[in-house]
Order: sequence, then structure tokens, then C-alpha cells
Amino acid sequence: MDDPLLTARELIRDRFPAARAAFLAGSVLTDRRTSTSDLDIVVLLDGPPAPSRENLVYRGWPVELFVQTEAVWHQFAEQETAKRSSPLLAMCSDGMLLLDRDGLGASLQAEARKRWAAGPPPLSDRERDYQRYILTDLLEDLRGCADPAEQVHLVAHMLQRASELVLLVGGHWLGGGKWLSRRLAAADPGLHRALTEAAVQAVAGDTSVFAAAVTQALDRAGGPLWDGYAIR
Repeated sequence: MDDPLLTARELIRDRFPAARAAFLAGSVLTDRRTSTSDLDIVVLLDGPPAPSRENLVYRGWPVELFVQTEAVWHQFAEQETAKRSSPLLAMCSDGMLLLDRDGLGASLQAEARKRWAAGPPPLSDRERDYQRYILTDLLEDLRGCADPAEQVHLVAHMLQRASELVLLVGGHWLGGGKWLSRRLAAADPGLHRALTEAAVQAVAGDTSVFAAAVTQALDRAGGPLWDGYAIR
């Protein structure tokens, strides 16, 4: 396939000649690039077809297009920040600015970097205790589970919950799929290794080490919580 930077620039010229700014982001720019890496492209327009999202193949490259106006960009940034997971801020903060006709791209990248560095909104005590309760309840389910199929599903769910809890109490951004793994590995490499290695063992049938790793994650948030937990 062609060079990803050249391909991304050609796509923008072909599809969005009136673009004000454009970013290329994702693994394709890093040493994590694989044969299935796609081009994640954020495009800023003044109007239609923004806002829109589209997946396509261009010159052999799979492409994900995020087409927005300046106003919609800010709306998405606010909505995602409230959820403590912002692919948009990550793409514009870490991505490469491919096009910037009037300074909007540089301005949004500076804002994205500032907001990303500041981190997500902190957890309230109520939110933290709810997360502790849910994970504690799942842990007890796992300890009493004898069905191998149910164990696999419990382990998968608990791995996500435990990873998210550690990130949340540490003030780190959440992520989905591989990005959840990467964010946890950057925030707490020791616990990331403990959880993921133990999860493999748990799926194979030995859940004891995984239960201990999940307890470590709970300890980051104040420990297990079940008896006495109430919502009022």
C-alpha cells in the first residue's frame, strides 16, 4: 500500500477540497502499526457533509473518517470528557496535523493537548463506591462459579471493570478494547501485567490468581465493598 501520510493527504484533497483542517491519528503513525492498521482521519469543515462519520477503503487503506464542524468538535469534546473517554481529544492531541488553512487545526490541537493533559473529571465518592461494589459482587460470583463458560464471561467482564477502576481512581482517561490495555499499561504497568496474565490463567480454569489481581485493583480504590453498601 502507499505511504499513509501521502494517502491521507490525497484523500483529503479528493474528498474534502474545502477542508479547513485535518488530522491523521492512530497506530499507523507508531511502531504499533500492523497489517490491519487503518487511517483515522479527523476533518474540519464549515458545513455539510459535516457532521458525519464514514468507513471506506481508499487506495488499499481502510479509513475511518470523522468529519466535523468547529462547533461540533467542541460538542463532542465536552460529551466525551464527561464520559472520561475521549477518542477525539486523543486523535487531535497525538495525531499529525495534515492540513491547516486558517489556524483552526493548530488551535484545536493545542486545546486537545491541554485538555488531555488535564485528565478526565475526578470520580465522586458515590461513583467510586458504586464501582467498588460492582466489582466486589462480580468477584464473589467468580469465586462461586463452577461453570467454565460462565467463568470465561465473568473474567472478561471483570478484566474490563478492574482496569477501568484503576484508571478512574488514578485520574486517567479510559479507553476501549486495545486502548484500555494500553492506557492501563501506561498508568500501572505492574497491575496491568498481573491482571492480564492472571486472566489468561483464569480462562484456562485457574481463577485464584485472577481473583487476587482483581483484589489488588479494588485496593487501589479503597478495597472491596459489599456489606453495608447502600444507595440513598
